[in-house]
Amino acid sequence: MKSASALAFAAAALLLAAASASAQVKPDTAALSPHPIEVQAKPIVTFAKNGEPMSNRYLEWRGGLVLTSPSEHFGGLSGLILGKDGKSLVAVSDSGTWITGTVAYDGDRPQALKSVRLGALKALKGKPLRKNRDRDAEALTLASGTSAKGTAYIAFEQNDRIGEFPLDKNGIGAPVRYLTMPADAKRMRRDGIEGITVLDGGPHKGALIAFSENPLPGEKQHRGWIWIGGQPQTFKVPGIGDYGITDAASLADGSVLILERRFRWFDGVRIRLRHLAAEGLKPGGTAAGEVLLEADSSKEIDNLEALAVTQGSRGETVVTLLSDDNFNRFLQRTLLLQFTLKDDTLAAKRP
Repeated sequence: MKSASALAFAAAALLLAAASASAQVKPDTAALSPHPIEVQAKPIVTFAKNGEPMSNRYLEWRGGLVLTSPSEHFGGLSGLILGKDGKSLVAVSDSGTWITGTVAYDGDRPQALKSVRLGALKALKGKPLRKNRDRDAEALTLASGTSAKGTAYIAFEQNDRIGEFPLDKNGIGAPVRYLTMPADAKRMRRDGIEGITVLDGGPHKGALIAFSENPLPGEKQHRGWIWIGGQPQTFKVPGIGDYGITDAASLADGSVLILERRFRWFDGVRIRLRHLAAEGLKPGGTAAGEVLLEADSSKEIDNLEALAVTQGSRGETVVTLLSDDNFNRFLQRTLLLQFTLKDDTLAAKRP
């Protein structure tokens, strides 16, 4: 008779194989035109699956949604922008699409995603992205203006690049330029840039920063880059365990939250939210950070890859997480989760 550990390993192998097979079959978006889609939202009442209230020194649970759609193009969401009020939503997927919509609330709790439109990301001069390796958008952040009318940076993996794209009522337009990439980009392969944000404060306010998902080959620390005068310069982020960085968002003081993820055969998926002080986010710096949240499959989590920071109606800091279902609707979910950051508690820990 097989041991329990052997059976668990076999079950995990089957699930991973099914997920990998499904994730590889992404819809072709080359000829996709912008159009409205229907998105259903099922509220998540508690962060813990057993219904227990959340107890965390730094974060309070606000609410969440399980998002589904009959559209074959909905899924794979890996980058997120929310308007300052937390309602206007823009997201990108690793299949090369964008979505826009409005998050509706019941008080502080997200209740629905309305008026959703979906379209394809474009190459320079509006040309279609025909190759899968060119469509793999992994991170999104606001560069200037607003989510309704402004510009955004989008980071792509495989064919590693960061582009500047216009935002307006019609969605995301064709890129106007691409940034100078770090020389290390040639070594990234599939461990490329997964998190980007523009600093909202500190000595380098307005600078773009980016993070590699995993340490580069032969290294033990994650690489970060900050663009000064249009040129990327390196800083380091020591890892804690074997988590990969999946996104980033700046706070008003120039410090940064990073979203991290880990998968192990017998442990499943775990996620973590870490705070990096502004002092280390500079050329040659080291941003060690402090863990604010760590959660496993006993909580309402999935493959969380997108992070945004906004303000609530009382001026509180709201943290929003979004998951990538890998277009594998049988085993994974698209989740939108929201927390309130206890600013006074976090401030007490800052130097």
